[in-house]
Amino acid sequence: MQRRAPILVTGASTGIGRSTALELDRRGLAVLAGVRREEDAESLRASATGNLEPVTLDVTKQESIEAALSGREALGGLVNNAGIVVAGPVEALEADGWEAQFDVNVLGAVRVTYACLPLLHEGLRVGGAPVRVVNVGSVSGRVTLPFMGPYSASKFALGAITDALRAEVSPFGLDAVIVEPGAVRTPIWDKSIGAGEERLAGAPADRADRYRAALEELGRQAARSGAAGVDPDHVGRVIARLLTARRARTRTLVGRDARALAWVFGRLPRRLRDRLVRRLFREGGGS
Repeated sequence: MQRRAPILVTGASTGIGRSTALELDRRGLAVLAGVRREEDAESLRASATGNLEPVTLDVTKQESIEAALSGREALGGLVNNAGIVVAGPVEALEADGWEAQFDVNVLGAVRVTYACLPLLHEGLRVGGAPVRVVNVGSVSGRVTLPFMGPYSASKFALGAITDALRAEVSPFGLDAVIVEPGAVRTPIWDKSIGAGEERLAGAPADRADRYRAALEELGRQAARSGAAGVDPDHVGRVIARLLTARRARTRTLVGRDARALAWVFGRLPRRLRDRLVRRLFREGGGS
């Protein structure tokens, strides 16, 4: 049987991206694992079986994307996983925070997808396996909580891009889907809450003081959710199945919390949802 072209996974240094790259490697699939640091590349090599090739890739830099793809003739799939979390109240978060959020989570995925699409079309000719783009979204792309506006907005946007891409490329045999995890045990949340507190510290006092206690409560809730979240290896297995299945669901929620949030918040009137959310943050002293 003809060997499938490699699958590119962005943001493979830690968390979901690393787990996905290693899961694909264990399944005998060729993997290009996008990392930004050589130490992360070495760590992946040490854990892989030999099907995995780390590549230096920064999704915010076009030249980095082009260098990572230089000399490649075809791709058998793409996982847009690279992402960051920008947390903070809309009133106290300046435009540069929103720009940083969208530069990675939205424009980064667009840059990589645009560069990869010719290679994905070629991947269809390499073997009989499906060739699919899997975008890593979040239940936050369906449900928006306080102080998570930038992150949620980026994941809502990623869902819209996925739907548009799928409709456009399906006539040519390609596919695009999105996976939407809930809480996952990764370091991203600790980093994001810390960064959010730093941004709040730099905001005008009359804006920041209104939200300081509530943001502290968000940090406590994020810590609890992260500790109880699904293992990134579980999400990696879900993504691997989406990449290899003949037919894949267009949107896949991962985790009981994700399914519960999507079900409950998808049915409640918005004002009732607002009241429930305010109760979650009552320790923060919000009005």
